[in-house]
Amino acid sequence: MEINGLPLHALVVHAAVVFGPLSALAGLAYAVPRWRARMRWPLVASVTIALVSIWVAYFSGEQLEEANTYGGPLGELLETHEERAGILRISVTAFAVATYVAAWLHSRPGRGGAVAAGVVAGLGVLTLVYTVLTGDAGAKIAWYGVNG
Repeated sequence: MEINGLPLHALVVHAAVVFGPLSALAGLAYAVPRWRARMRWPLVASVTIALVSIWVAYFSGEQLEEANTYGGPLGELLETHEERAGILRISVTAFAVATYVAAWLHSRPGRGGAVAAGVVAGLGVLTLVYTVLTGDAGAKIAWYGVNG
């Protein structure tokens, strides 16, 4: 799919590389007990945008790959990018589910909310790492052969 002549993947990855790390940082802030109430809804909103944008980037990347033939070093870069993207979509999905559970548990009594906040923080870090790694591999494909 294209928008104004540009592949959808090239456009949607920008949302993924902004909202993936942003939601991860919000998840880390949510793990701090005194910030939890303030961060709950910004975290839910940012992780939802990250989830949708990363999945759209994944599917549009699959379409883009089918439309092109890569070989040699570029094919190896693409394979690395795809592997990391597969881990990223699983981690962001788990991160989003954990966030929704934590938001639901937020106002309920008991220790479940604190445990959920810890899980959110851990999955947020995983999502942050794989957003950076996946984006780096994708950038190497986009800038392949450019000197400077």
